Amino acid sequence: MSATLGTLLRELQPDWKIVAYERLSDVGQESSNPWNNAGTGHAALCELNYMPQGKDGSLDPAKAISINEQFQQSRQFWSTLVDRGVLDGPSTFINSTPHMTFVRGDKDVAFLKARYEVLKEQPLFAGIEYSEDSRVINSWAPLLMQKRRKGEPFAATRVPSGTDVDFGALTHQLFDHLSDAGVQVRTDHEVRSLKRQSDGTWLVKYRHVIGRTPGQVKARFVFVGAGGWALKLLQRSGIPEIKGYGVFPIGGQFLKTSDPKIVAQHQAKVYSQASVGAPPMSVPHLDTRVVDGEASLMFGPFATFSPKFLKQGSMFDIVSQVRPHNLWPMLRVAFANPDLITYLVGELMKNHRKKVDSLRTFMPTAQDDDWTLIQAGQRAQVMKKDPEKGGILQFGTEVVAAEDGTIAGLLGASPGASTAVPIMLGLLKRCFPEQYAGWEPTLRELIPTVGETLNDDAAAAEKSMDATASTLSLTA
Repeated sequence: MSATLGTLLRELQPDWKIVAYERLSDVGQESSNPWNNAGTGHAALCELNYMPQGKDGSLDPAKAISINEQFQQSRQFWSTLVDRGVLDGPSTFINSTPHMTFVRGDKDVAFLKARYEVLKEQPLFAGIEYSEDSRVINSWAPLLMQKRRKGEPFAATRVPSGTDVDFGALTHQLFDHLSDAGVQVRTDHEVRSLKRQSDGTWLVKYRHVIGRTPGQVKARFVFVGAGGWALKLLQRSGIPEIKGYGVFPIGGQFLKTSDPKIVAQHQAKVYSQASVGAPPMSVPHLDTRVVDGEASLMFGPFATFSPKFLKQGSMFDIVSQVRPHNLWPMLRVAFANPDLITYLVGELMKNHRKKVDSLRTFMPTAQDDDWTLIQAGQRAQVMKKDPEKGGILQFGTEVVAAEDGTIAGLLGASPGASTAVPIMLGLLKRCFPEQYAGWEPTLRELIPTVGETLNDDAAAAEKSMDATASTLSLTA
């Protein structure tokens, strides 16, 4: 998010001075690190939680379409940056990887077929395929079908134009460009406090991690893109807009294999239904990953618990966030989500064999010794006030900004990085209302369909997706 915002601002206002502070020794080491996330270019092609079924059985594609629209803007921005030489060869950060959904049981098969019937009519989902034929699904993803029990109802959808994204590589390349363009990228610098000054600027106090030397800088605008720590820093800023917010940290683990014989049999990201009580971010999926040119497979996530808001955070994070204004919303969330607590306890009880057993529901031939467990990133899920329920747990991203637009921060998780471009466009419009109209011509050069909706125009959608596919060397 920070790399995206910095890149946009550099293009829009090259005369502005930008400084980025990172508490770790390198950028992109938390949620953006490729092994800390699933690398899915989230476009709602395979994620069932972006199109939930209503109580009356109806299916509304609005959210799925909205997320796909957002991802198309990210693709357009990345395409422009590739054309301009800002980003390296596309395969260094994005690769074609079909997105599939695989379900079992009569109820889920009926749901998936109904979802397919709705989405196939939407221009942004053109090319989606559906099958209940084991031979067809085997041709799409052989590992799903080998030694599968006969007579079991199953179905799958497939979209060949899906992608795998190395957000760590993307983050590094954007910051490398910013550094070359004169932006100061100060790693090993931890921001300690944010204080509004009488002239409307912000006094940002920081400390060098090595030697603990203090320093400070004045800024007209501050973006807090600190992952789970964004809450802590926004609380320290004292802006009233952060009142009532808290975060609930959920960690994750993945099973991983780089065995070439196994990897060669699976080129897809395959999502399914979440377990009862599981948060949407814990939807099980078997994924192809491409990192530094090497393909691997990952399966998960398996939820873990840590009081830290970041992998390299503090054991006191979950306690230190508590304020009088957010205590009640957080307690209400705890009371209202017993299934989540039960799910987390169940996940924590699983040993390696039990986790591979979960994989075997996807890949019946999985062997324990072929897979190793890796620790993924921390996800700080938003808890906030709700006028009816007192407090709610929110699974998504949210920008929290001061009324005067001089400071903003990002809270939440998925779809996150995939929609970084439209999220940051929204932030620009919100925090720089006087400049935004003048920026629009440049923004349209960077993102041709900014301000438009592609799904309403089949020809425009096809043209845009073909253009970005060509530049990014993707399957159209």
